[in-house]
Amino acid sequence: MKRSLWTLAGLALAFLPLAAAAPEPAPKIVAVRAGRLIDGQGGPPIRDAVILIQGDRVTAAGPGLAIPAGAEVIDLSRKTVLPGLIDCHTHLTQQSGDYYEDLFRRSPIDKAIVAPVYARRTLEAGFTTVRDVGAAEFIDVALRNAINRGDVPGPRMLVATLAVGSTGGHNDLSGFSPYLRFDNFSGVADGPAEIRKLIRLEVKNGADWIKVMATGGVLSEEESVGGPQYSQEELDAVVSEAAMWGKKVAAHAHGTEGIKRAARAGVASIEHGGLIDEEGVQLLKQKGIYLVPDIYTDEYILAEADHLGLPPKMIEKEKELRKHQLVNWKRAIAAGVKLAFGTDAGVYPHGQNAHQFKSLLELGLTPAQVIRMATASAADLIGWSDRVGTLTPGHYADLIAVDGDPLTDVTELERVRFVMKGGVVVKE
Repeated sequence: MKRSLWTLAGLALAFLPLAAAAPEPAPKIVAVRAGRLIDGQGGPPIRDAVILIQGDRVTAAGPGLAIPAGAEVIDLSRKTVLPGLIDCHTHLTQQSGDYYEDLFRRSPIDKAIVAPVYARRTLEAGFTTVRDVGAAEFIDVALRNAINRGDVPGPRMLVATLAVGSTGGHNDLSGFSPYLRFDNFSGVADGPAEIRKLIRLEVKNGADWIKVMATGGVLSEEESVGGPQYSQEELDAVVSEAAMWGKKVAAHAHGTEGIKRAARAGVASIEHGGLIDEEGVQLLKQKGIYLVPDIYTDEYILAEADHLGLPPKMIEKEKELRKHQLVNWKRAIAAGVKLAFGTDAGVYPHGQNAHQFKSLLELGLTPAQVIRMATASAADLIGWSDRVGTLTPGHYADLIAVDGDPLTDVTELERVRFVMKGGVVVKE
């Protein structure tokens, strides 16, 4: 009898690995009914569509699809459904308040504490993916990782960590006493050797992209809003070093000479680009470089300058920039330069990203065109066309819904009613 018990026990133990190796049940199927589907591929809206989702991916989308038995049904049959939106130029780890208060009374710890709040606002506004182009102390890496782990809600993030800039340039604190020091990681580098070492530090610490300051800017103390701040040799070093590590480069560039140097170096995108000339336009066109115009930010700076406590020098730079932006951006559009949606979120309050859609109409673009900028085109720029930007099989189940038709009233995108990221409802 005792021997039989031992035999049974041995058999039970022998079968334990087989039980442990049993396959997990397939993820449940979710079916989303859409009254009107804009799938991100550029075609006309699809009426009475169904989107089938298994796990975190879309398996099918289109009209007349049969809903499998047992599927969970989400009824958006009175709404317009679109892919989750993409913002290619955000700063989720900061938000403009009072200029001197932010600069002297708040530390990177303050930024790290509130960054998850900004991430959630962005996600709930319908932006399920962002390219975050510059943050202090690698806070963006920590935020991205926390979102990916599911610790905090937020959009999918591609991060650039410390922006790379020259001494005295847009990335360097200037205009103050030389004895005033901030003990932070520095994104300041001069000459190819320093630039290459800085990029290696960024890649080591988690950078997905590299951001370079090719020209001056508005919200900094240097004199010129558009003067070049890196030589051709230095920008060539930025792009070649980034490429060696499998990274692409986004170039902050307002002024035309800096734009052209960055384009010749082979950057993937020009951020801002408000002072671009005809030669610069042709370079972007020939090389397939994206232009990311952030018109809403400029409107916000001028409207809120007093509230933000900006130094007069910055306000004057913004006014000068605004004199030329629309004409130059229209020139780029007429030439067929590729456009992607990016807002510089963080200069204005996070969660207002969709306000830029209406502003972009001033450039002669249609609602369909500006929506494409924030879906398929943005996905192409960030290198994620195989996973975001369209509601097609194999892509992440990132989708949003609005009440009306954004193709006739693009401000509908400012009032997102429903958000799903990776098959999980995050706003209902």
